[in-house]
Amino acid sequence: MSKTVDTTAQSDRKLRRRHLVMLILLGVLTAMEVVLNRFLSIKTWDLKIGFSFVPVVVAALLYGPLGGGCVAALGDFIGAMLFPNGPFFPGFTLTALLTGIVFGLFLQKKQTPFGIILSVAINQLILSLLLNSYWISVLYGSPYVPLLGTRLIQCAILIPVQIAVIFALAPAIRRGKASVRLD
Repeated sequence: MSKTVDTTAQSDRKLRRRHLVMLILLGVLTAMEVVLNRFLSIKTWDLKIGFSFVPVVVAALLYGPLGGGCVAALGDFIGAMLFPNGPFFPGFTLTALLTGIVFGLFLQKKQTPFGIILSVAINQLILSLLLNSYWISVLYGSPYVPLLGTRLIQCAILIPVQIAVIFALAPAIRRGKASVRLD
């Protein structure tokens, strides 16, 4: 009986420690997303080019759609509250959440070339180009179709950059994940 209680207590401590490490890492990744998005991106009212996707991808690789979605959505919300670029608009937070979810769905288990390219294509062409352009159109009253032309430039730049970065990042995260032991 005593041995069973000791084993249960030990496994409970390991589980709590694993959750604590996860929360700390997700918090750090969220902070990195805010800094990369708000301070280290090239931005105009209708374009944004930067590397704020990197912490979202890392969270998605490590913790799947929920981790990637939380880092992206919380990073967008916290950044908008602390360092606003304009009025807060929940549509952008929704797009951020969906971006993290898409990365998590395609990258958590296996990082195949097809999965990487498809996740970037969905995020850039559907979520960024179509959905965020719609949000910009609603928020600023800009005509939607002409806005797509300027935002297509952003996608043309970011698609190859994101694919290259994820191809380089995924094996390192996989190796790091495999070598981390919480025992």
